[in-house]
Amino acid sequence: MVRYILCAVKYLLAFIVLYLGLLWLSQRVAGVDVPLLDAVMATLQTRKGQLLVVAVVVLAALYPKWGFITRRVECDMVEDREQILAAFSASGFALVAENDDKMVFQADNVLRRLSFLMEDEITVSQYGQWVEVKGIRRAAARVAYRLEMFVTNKRR
Repeated sequence: MVRYILCAVKYLLAFIVLYLGLLWLSQRVAGVDVPLLDAVMATLQTRKGQLLVVAVVVLAALYPKWGFITRRVECDMVEDREQILAAFSASGFALVAENDDKMVFQADNVLRRLSFLMEDEITVSQYGQWVEVKGIRRAAARVAYRLEMFVTNKRR
């Protein structure tokens, strides 16, 4: 539960930073010389500004629920280890930890890690005849798709 709340707070802060950055940029392009805090306060006094705050809070609170997935690929962690490593490497991830039944990958550079708000950990574990890829949706889905292609190509 603590991890869920921490993830939601990170996304809330990311939305706030994005909003402030876009507001600042729009002021500079328009040539408006109003302090950023005054512009934010003026926005918050409108009905649309208040709805924006509610929408951002709801999105940030729900993101940890739908922002992470589990995908299954039919392969074996031992036999298809090379393909697993290649799929993650092609997606910009590096192996950081491994034991008998689990492999843990993280983004291979700091900028990519920051783009995932440091929520870039993807785990791979054997589940029967499948390998489960668990992690942030936009990375885990891409890696699972690549892994499926690599395993299919190996078997041809």
